[in-house]
Amino acid sequence: MTIRAVTFDLWDTIVDDDSDEAVRSAKGMRSKRDERRHLMWQALNGVQEIDLETVVQAYDVADAAFNVVWKENHINWTVDQRMRVIVTGLGRSLPGDVMAKLIDDTGRMEVDNPPNAIDGIGEALAELATRYKLCIVSDSIVTPGSGLRKILENHGLISHFSGFAFSDEVGHSKPHRSMFDSAAEQLGIDVTEIVHIGDRDHNDIKGPHAIGAKAILFTATRADDREITTADAICDHPRDLPGIIDELAAKE
Repeated sequence: MTIRAVTFDLWDTIVDDDSDEAVRSAKGMRSKRDERRHLMWQALNGVQEIDLETVVQAYDVADAAFNVVWKENHINWTVDQRMRVIVTGLGRSLPGDVMAKLIDDTGRMEVDNPPNAIDGIGEALAELATRYKLCIVSDSIVTPGSGLRKILENHGLISHFSGFAFSDEVGHSKPHRSMFDSAAEQLGIDVTEIVHIGDRDHNDIKGPHAIGAKAILFTATRADDREITTADAICDHPRDLPGIIDELAAKE
């Protein structure tokens, strides 16, 4: 079947993951990791005194558990679930309004201080959108899908996309096929008519290949998997994407 749609990972494919850390540092802000723990401590300590070290340890344990569930079960806990796991693990509870604020503040961090869009990605998306349907297929690690849409909107990129498959909304994370099934359903195509673009071989290449789709490894900001990938092609810069995809489509 011919290629009719292009799906994109978000992190290190559309935006430069953690490029916001330099901005935070320049502003004298805590790192995202430290700020998340501080927000949790602030919420808990405001209700009943607790030391920061105890909160940090509980947060680290919850993060480790999150990673196990993510890697082994292909599920991303939502920010709501993550906050409740930590609070419950500490044997504590928070009033509804305090919990709601904690969840919102944690989920908005990358919206209020967003990572940079990768140089040249806007031009590539604009060209690709003239001949393919485009969709985001991305894990929601901390920022929920609603916030990730806002990041795309603020970078002037959201209009290029006809669909969005975020793990907190789909219920699974890549490489689970439901992520790609969701994209295909939204675009009105078969999954085998997709070529997926992403930076991680296990999630972004093996996942699409398992369901009969094409996949391109994107290495503009992260090239860790370049030597081990089984991708149909490798792209080092967004400007090359349209040509690479057109070449794959011509072979179908």
